[in-house]
Amino acid sequence: MTEAGSIKARLMPFVMENAQSKGITKVDDDDSLTESGIVDSLGIFRLVSFLEETFGIRIGDEEITNQNFESLRTIENFVTGKLAAKGEKAASR
Repeated sequence: MTEAGSIKARLMPFVMENAQSKGITKVDDDDSLTESGIVDSLGIFRLVSFLEETFGIRIGDEEITNQNFESLRTIENFVTGKLAAKGEKAASR
């Protein structure tokens, strides 16, 4: 499983739990989580906390944008970038 695939595999149960609580049974990689109502303004903070705890990353307030959190794919790409940056920072020490 690729790193991105692993991210999606760990993210999907969290997203599906939120989706199912809103009566949504299927979420595709590019579905808008906000437009579909899966993630609302409170849910975004729960999602950020989940990502920080699950992947050991720090997400700054300025990074909480629609561009980074629109869909499963954008979240996966965002987390992949954060993990890569974290790895580069650790390697430079």
